[in-house]
Amino acid sequence: MKRGVLYDVLYGFVPVTEWEEKIINSPFFQRLRWVKQLSFADYIFPGAVHNRFSHTIGVMHSMDQMLRALGLAVSDDELHNPKATNQKAMLHKSLRISALMHDIGTFPFSHTVEYGYIRHGNDDRRKPKRGTAKDLVNNHEHLGAFIIKNTRYEGGITRILEDYGFDVQMISKIIKGESPYAVANQLMHSDLDADRMDYLMRDSYYTGIQYGQFDRDYILANLTTFDLGRGQVGFGVRDNAMRAVEDFLIARFNWYSQVVKNPQSSKFDVISTAIAEHFLNEDLVHQFHDLLGMIQEGDERFYWWNDVYFINRCQEVRHLGLVEDPKVNELIQMLLYRQAPKTVHHPEFEHRILESTGSEAERERRIKRIRAIVQDFEDVIEKHGKGNEWILADIPQKDISFTASKEKLNKKERKGPLYLEQEPVKIVTKRSGPKLLIEVENSIVRRLADYINFVPNVYANDAAIKLFKSKKLI
Repeated sequence: MKRGVLYDVLYGFVPVTEWEEKIINSPFFQRLRWVKQLSFADYIFPGAVHNRFSHTIGVMHSMDQMLRALGLAVSDDELHNPKATNQKAMLHKSLRISALMHDIGTFPFSHTVEYGYIRHGNDDRRKPKRGTAKDLVNNHEHLGAFIIKNTRYEGGITRILEDYGFDVQMISKIIKGESPYAVANQLMHSDLDADRMDYLMRDSYYTGIQYGQFDRDYILANLTTFDLGRGQVGFGVRDNAMRAVEDFLIARFNWYSQVVKNPQSSKFDVISTAIAEHFLNEDLVHQFHDLLGMIQEGDERFYWWNDVYFINRCQEVRHLGLVEDPKVNELIQMLLYRQAPKTVHHPEFEHRILESTGSEAERERRIKRIRAIVQDFEDVIEKHGKGNEWILADIPQKDISFTASKEKLNKKERKGPLYLEQEPVKIVTKRSGPKLLIEVENSIVRRLADYINFVPNVYANDAAIKLFKSKKLI
């Protein structure tokens, strides 16, 4: 049996199977070498130039380690044997592949350009390619699922998977957290999943920021399964490792607060989203349906759809003068040459810790006030501006939290106890069995779950700041 190996900066030697090596060597996967993991974070943290390629391999390895810790793995001989097709072997293999390919549909500069596609929506100016899904949501999950299920040609992901007897529908469902295996959904989509186990450590390593550090080995050593009934198992953490898991959740909260939503680096993320949306409106980049058609037909241009593609388009559009809007032209210049816009300071724009318990109304009130103030600024620009002023608001769609609060979980419709919920961490004790971490009396996260970090940011160019000051708005 052929066995491959890769060397990873975090884990050392990572074994790969014959089919995983073929997937990794495919053009679809090689594209991820040219997509940075943290978008424009390297504008502030120069070391953050690592890519989705290394991250996804790390997630596959983390998944494998979690399966072994839980007793759900098969032997190395079975894992690497393409003829081993019993249920346990196929679950192990399928989870590794799902982890490896969970980001196969990642957009250029990860989520920043993706948000531009989501805001733009499906483009009706031309019909989608034959056989493509007309109303497919413009996000990386759907794009990845499309790649997995619609590339039955030489070098295609579907061909590789089916040649080795994998169910592409099952792989797609595992990635989306919708498989018939509860434990598989947890391992791919939960507060303690293989994805988070990798990116916290990896992003911390490359940025040099220590917020992402946690005791990974101790958590792995204390993973355990429990019975969910009807032949299903879930996974949790033994109670003696509860503090290690709490440290993990706190590290993730601080990581998002300090690095992902860093006001300086996120400026450029917001700019790239605005540029991407404008390019799509003006049909200056591939539309989502164009991408689906390329995938289906094996068009090489899809493999070039990466960070380099987007930056090249920015350079071409600027050089050829394809955009007349002065705001977009200035945004392109700022993005290309790391010229940061100014942060608009206003009491309503301050970052706040809000109570998640009953905070929906408070959060909505704050968002409403921020939008009203931003509208006032835009009215002033329209009335008194010279045509070169602009303002850009980044109002969070999703807040930073430690985990879902008990009150939030209780609002969801469900049958059975809380520990059947997929996402929250479960603590397993010998005496009382599984319960949610937030149900444990001496858990600090039980208290912290009641809070979220609300992080709005509003940016403007120098001309707008000057105008706002003259009108005493700031």
